[in-house]
Amino acid sequence: MDQQPNSEQQDQPKNTPEQPQPVAYDSEGRPLYAAPPSSTPGAYGAQPAPQFVHLSRAVSPIEQPISDEIKKRHDESAKAFPGLNLSGAEYIISAVPRHFIGMVGPIVLAVFFVAVVASLLINYSLIVSSLGIMTPPPFGAVLVGGLFLIALVVLYAYVSVWIYTNNRFYLTNESVIQEIQTSLFARREQTVSLANIEDASYTQRGLLQMMLNYGSIRLSTEGDETTYRFGYVVNPKAEIAVLNNAVEAFKNGRPVEMEQEKQD
Repeated sequence: MDQQPNSEQQDQPKNTPEQPQPVAYDSEGRPLYAAPPSSTPGAYGAQPAPQFVHLSRAVSPIEQPISDEIKKRHDESAKAFPGLNLSGAEYIISAVPRHFIGMVGPIVLAVFFVAVVASLLINYSLIVSSLGIMTPPPFGAVLVGGLFLIALVVLYAYVSVWIYTNNRFYLTNESVIQEIQTSLFARREQTVSLANIEDASYTQRGLLQMMLNYGSIRLSTEGDETTYRFGYVVNPKAEIAVLNNAVEAFKNGRPVEMEQEKQD
């Protein structure tokens, strides 16, 4: 006798996956589906194999062509400033000069001290007699000591002027280069790309700076908010105008001109 399936067996759902129905057929009779076939194992259709795209990169970067005019300017700048590390297409636009007022202090101090020591040596006998010194030191020893002091003062003035003149500021068509000499044996260099300069300004304070037309320039960069300063600049307003024009041209992709009119 055949056994009839009970109601529990009839109510159990079938685990057979539902087959997707094609929505159309192509010209060769192959079915087209509304959704891509499932990637579940055992389901209708198969997951398409992944495709890989291999990109090749040059071992060395492609060198950009340099015009003859830029090459000429670069060679002239490298010859005039051999200590600077310039790129192949980089040239100097402006070597910012420093005002002579910064050297006046040590020079005046040295001249004053030398004059005082020389006056004491010349009037040595008169000074000894006026002070009533019974056994003065020999003039030869005093002369040697005075000349030694004069040599030290002259050396101090020379080193001070040398340190002052070795602080330099250069503007190129790509960057700003600042050479900083803080002492006789301490020197460093800072290079900032024109693309990173966010703000450039100048400052003149006091009657003397206004009368002699010198001051300081200030640069601030994007991101790290680093500030760079350079003091005793001759005609800082004109130098900042040249710098701002160079930054604007560089960021807009225009060529940075070497000769630019400086405003008074």
